[in-house]
Amino acid sequence: MGKYNFDEEINRYNTNSLKWDYAKRRNKPEDVIPLWIADMDFKCPNEVIDVLVNKVKEGIFGYSEPLDSYFDTLINWYNKHYNWNPNPRGFLLVPGVVFGICNIIKALTNEGDSIIINQPVYYPFSESIIDNNRKLIISNLKYENDKYYIDFDDLEEKIKNNNVKIYLLCNPHNPVGRVWKYEELNRISDICNKYNVIVISDEIHADFIYPGYKFVSYAKVGNLDNSIICNAPSKTFNLAGLHNGNIYVENNILRREIRKEINSNGYSQSNVMGIVACEAAYKYGEEWLNELLIYLNDNLKFVRNYLKEKLPKIKLIEPEGTYLIWLDFSELNIDDDKLNNIILYKAKLWLDAGNIFGEVGKNFERINIATRRSLLKEALDKLYDALKEENLL
Repeated sequence: MGKYNFDEEINRYNTNSLKWDYAKRRNKPEDVIPLWIADMDFKCPNEVIDVLVNKVKEGIFGYSEPLDSYFDTLINWYNKHYNWNPNPRGFLLVPGVVFGICNIIKALTNEGDSIIINQPVYYPFSESIIDNNRKLIISNLKYENDKYYIDFDDLEEKIKNNNVKIYLLCNPHNPVGRVWKYEELNRISDICNKYNVIVISDEIHADFIYPGYKFVSYAKVGNLDNSIICNAPSKTFNLAGLHNGNIYVENNILRREIRKEINSNGYSQSNVMGIVACEAAYKYGEEWLNELLIYLNDNLKFVRNYLKEKLPKIKLIEPEGTYLIWLDFSELNIDDDKLNNIILYKAKLWLDAGNIFGEVGKNFERINIATRRSLLKEALDKLYDALKEENLL
């Protein structure tokens, strides 16, 4: 037993939780178990809570900017965990990575310009492109032998033929769990340099890497004059509601354009509690994170064994990173609508249906395993009972 109790049952109902309180408003049954959005059911480190409480006790929440200690702490974390020593002047603070991506898109491209993504992928990627009136170009990942790969030939062809301006990269990849290797990132860099494509690398899940794998930031491989790195403490330390993200833009010209776009949207000073929480988490949260990674790995083992023993037709796509796992239901031989209805109305589980990540996500489901193991077991038992009732085992 470690210092932190990740088996603690925390009642999150009536806490303004999007994950737990909004089933009815999202047209879901009220009694579903929510394992959809990337939001952990664990308290953030006590050390972070203590710092936030002390800030609240000050009683003043005026306009705030990060001090030098914020950037020193950020760089220390990046250096230790990603073997990268960024320039503190390269950072822009944003209320979240998706907000940052949208502003980068608006700052560096024109309406109608092409932006490429690899589906299945985090669905706000496509929304960020379409909602800003840019042209969505899709280079689907290859799914071979229960693993996903980048189709580099297809990627290069579509970049060339569509005059692509930005490649939106997800590393580690959500939802398929790939942690892209140095060689893969290097090939991306070669292609994007060849066609003068800006790479936006979303690395928000970089701290969730399973044993045997290694995270490589695109900053260590790519041309930083032509790339932007996006990260935040929100996933790592369960701080999403405090709206703090850090995007790194080494190119002074690009950074100036992005800052101008952010300013044009009326966003200037950051959320003071987000600033405080980010610095505290990166300064004091490593022990908590190390114990969490062990717990998540054990949750993954639990799911793997459960599927093998009781639900062998459901295939786990072995994740290399993230706490979001990608399950292949195709061996059930039912259509997507029936699958989603069984999961939602029979099993009473609120998962993320695979098709929202792209057409190639049909017959897949994404499940969040960052919850106490007893709830994970309850969810899988409900899934087992529902499929048994439907004679699909």
